[in-house]
Amino acid sequence: MKTKIIEPTANAHASPLLIKSLLLSGKRYNPTQEIVYSDLFRYDYQTLYKRICKLANVLSDAGVQAGDTVAVMDWDSHRYLEAYFAVPMIGAILHHVNVRLSADQIRYTMNHAEDNLVLVHDDFMVIAEQLAEQLPSVRGYIQLSDEQQPVTTSLNTRGEYEALLESASDQYDFPDFDENSVATMFYTTGTTGNPKGVYFTHRQLVLHTLAEAATLGLYNGQPLLRSDDVYMPMTPMFHVHAWGVPYTATMIGVKQVYPGRYEPNKLVKLYREEKVTFSHGVPTVLQMILDCEEAKHTDMTGWKMLTGGSAPTMALAQKMADKGILFHTAYGMSETCPILTMTSLRPSERELEIDDQMPARIKTGVPTALVDLKIADPAGNDLPHDGETVGEVVVRCPWLTQGYYKEPEKSQELWQNGWLHTGDVASIDEHGVLQIKDRIKDVIKTGGEWISSIELESLISQHPQVSEVAVIGVPDEKWDERAFALVVPVAGAKVDTDAIQAHLQQFVESGRINKWAIPSEISFVAEIPKTSVGKLNKKEIRLQYGEGS
Repeated sequence: MKTKIIEPTANAHASPLLIKSLLLSGKRYNPTQEIVYSDLFRYDYQTLYKRICKLANVLSDAGVQAGDTVAVMDWDSHRYLEAYFAVPMIGAILHHVNVRLSADQIRYTMNHAEDNLVLVHDDFMVIAEQLAEQLPSVRGYIQLSDEQQPVTTSLNTRGEYEALLESASDQYDFPDFDENSVATMFYTTGTTGNPKGVYFTHRQLVLHTLAEAATLGLYNGQPLLRSDDVYMPMTPMFHVHAWGVPYTATMIGVKQVYPGRYEPNKLVKLYREEKVTFSHGVPTVLQMILDCEEAKHTDMTGWKMLTGGSAPTMALAQKMADKGILFHTAYGMSETCPILTMTSLRPSERELEIDDQMPARIKTGVPTALVDLKIADPAGNDLPHDGETVGEVVVRCPWLTQGYYKEPEKSQELWQNGWLHTGDVASIDEHGVLQIKDRIKDVIKTGGEWISSIELESLISQHPQVSEVAVIGVPDEKWDERAFALVVPVAGAKVDTDAIQAHLQQFVESGRINKWAIPSEISFVAEIPKTSVGKLNKKEIRLQYGEGS
């Protein structure tokens, strides 16, 4: 299309969308606001900026150049926040290493990303030492320690992080460069093959931050993050930039609390002592928070909580409501930076009692600003928004990864027909509310019908003696597949297959599910397999109880 373009004035500055611009407002509006690391470290936003400059000088002195890749192996910390900015601001790429993967998978991702420098916490030093000779692109290490005396290591490190920052200059002139430069990279584990690398540019991260700030702060009924809030993540910083919220929180200038390693009792203590008002996490982490000892004598009224990563059950939502937690749901994936949709209650829904709001709050929500999202059939045809018709969620927006790093065939599959394919099955109602029904690979196909494993999990979870549940489809000669459930009973409770089946029968009688959706086999276990970020690991469950059984 031929449009009108006006030639800019010769001296006009075309400001690129760079991560460094996100730092301007926080220290301008809230210079004395705090950044807190567990019970170990705290400083203000003016100091944050100086430390980012110091880290940039340390990285440059270590030989890091534009286009190089810097890996971080750390818990959620002030150091990680500083790396979120300093690494991409000097033109390098920040590789968020998933420290919960196996050593072989960590080795694969670090080699695939071609890491040049590694910032490694004492807790991961043994892994780093084991892998050192298998990482030919790595030129050096910087040690991260929470102790006065760092652990002894055989690695030839450049020194300990705090000592290096202490001796570095707090002045750095961060340059302008192309906003389409890659800023971050991390790896998503799929159902088959090696982890896949996703990457995001400065432009994408800035736009995601601006849209997220608007979504979290501007709409009535969901003011989750505003300038007076206190933010503490419960989604690891290595996982999709902790949903991008550290960038948003820093831009706004709110108090930020980074807990280190996730321990439920410690998280609740930090919430209480630091007066946290907003957090986010996957349902399994939130369940652990509710069940821990500290939660029993902690008032959680008014704690604003965003969940995503997997579908929250009605039982979890009810427990949140009982504790006074203001519960919202978001949807996205590693490939989408991640936020695509979020709970948005209409005025009539906000007038309801909190218990009556739960069905709306656990839905996947409405697409956020700048997100073009629809459901499509296998041929790519648009499907109606009637709340009943289901199809695959496909999406376009400015911050989607443009491919898988060094994976052209998988990238083409991801971006078939010019839309990013999520692999999720959903419906959209007349109000634009998206409701995820299942992953395409997790839908149970029985007797020519589709059964949502997510819905079955939500219904089973409402049994008072059920703590956790996972549902998969297992092969069946007659019906193709049948539903199979793994159930973790509440501590000390006695529950059996008959009780669960009887519980589900009420939903058959009300027309919610068909009778063949009731699992004919249920296994009661002490623990359900989880992924490295706390989601139900249905790949592993299928191997143990389904296809591989």
